[in-house]
Amino acid sequence: MWEQGSRKEIIPFFQKYVAKGAKVCDLGCGDGYGSFKLTEAGYDVTGVDVSENMIKKALVVNGAGTARFLKSEMENIPVENEEFDALLAINSLEWTESPLRVLAEMRRIVKKGGTACIGILGPTAGPRENSYHRLYGQKVVCNTMMPWEFERLTEENGWEKLDEYAVFKKEAQILPTERLPKELQQALSFMYVFMLKKR
Repeated sequence: MWEQGSRKEIIPFFQKYVAKGAKVCDLGCGDGYGSFKLTEAGYDVTGVDVSENMIKKALVVNGAGTARFLKSEMENIPVENEEFDALLAINSLEWTESPLRVLAEMRRIVKKGGTACIGILGPTAGPRENSYHRLYGQKVVCNTMMPWEFERLTEENGWEKLDEYAVFKKEAQILPTERLPKELQQALSFMYVFMLKKR
């Protein structure tokens, strides 16, 4: 995904707003490949994931690289206030009990004026099906939200949007998506990526 797929534009997008050498937190780092790409691009990276297995994979993927990894919930990360210049959270916010609490924790760990690159599942993303059973009253941890909902949530909670872009499924790429209004681009997205600045 990071080389040819849905995440291939994330690191170049990140580099437009975050200076090389910045201290970056990769939230929900999973197997650590995004952390690897960040270190490769010249960033000082700490990956955070709740899964012990993912942390083990991240250590293998990063080999002798400089990235560090912490096993932690995203709502309560064991680091100092304003420790990071920036953070990256790609398709991880939706898998938390409370995205709002995670946004507050992001504000705590990022310096004033720092940035957050956050990718959320768009309306056409298959993993959104994991939240279906909530309609039957079952507890699910898949707090998917529409891109416009996420944008409003961030604006109301101390973040300013700097930039954004949509990632579309192949089927939508036959459309002139660049000419569509933002609302339709968001509605057709597989993933929507925001660059935010802490106010």
